Amino acid sequence: MTYLPDDILCKVDHAAMVSSRETRMPFLDHRVAKLAWRLPLHMKVRGGQGKWALCQVLYKYVLRELSNWPKAGFGILIGPWLRGSLRPWAESLLDQDRLNAAGYFCHTPIRKKWAEHLACQCDHAASLWAILMFQAWLDQQ
Repeated sequence: MTYLPDDILCKVDHAAMVSSRETRMPFLDHRVAKLAWRLPLHMKVRGGQGKWALCQVLYKYVLRELSNWPKAGFGILIGPWLRGSLRPWAESLLDQDRLNAAGYFCHTPIRKKWAEHLACQCDHAASLWAILMFQAWLDQQ
């Protein structure tokens, strides 16, 4: 009730506007939903493949190589932000003395990951973000 209209559709709309694209949401049309509801199960799932009938229609108009890509969510590119505008904030939270004073983390591997991330040797954004959120939370306590 809220995730689709308040999150996903907002992101699609924003991404479309930013890139000057027109988007459509055909599966949100109530007539499409009614049709899908009436389809027999053997047209929905066949040979372990879900959405079988939809795929057959898609294959008629689009190459299979292009239509069999896995789903991809709306990920936020935290890595570049940590190297850019969020760097001073992250640097302060990942400061060696600050990490030691809190007493929850060993600073050596964290500082190593931070240096590798800044040097673009490896994208450690996910693990660094978790530590940053914990450190920020500690500040609020």
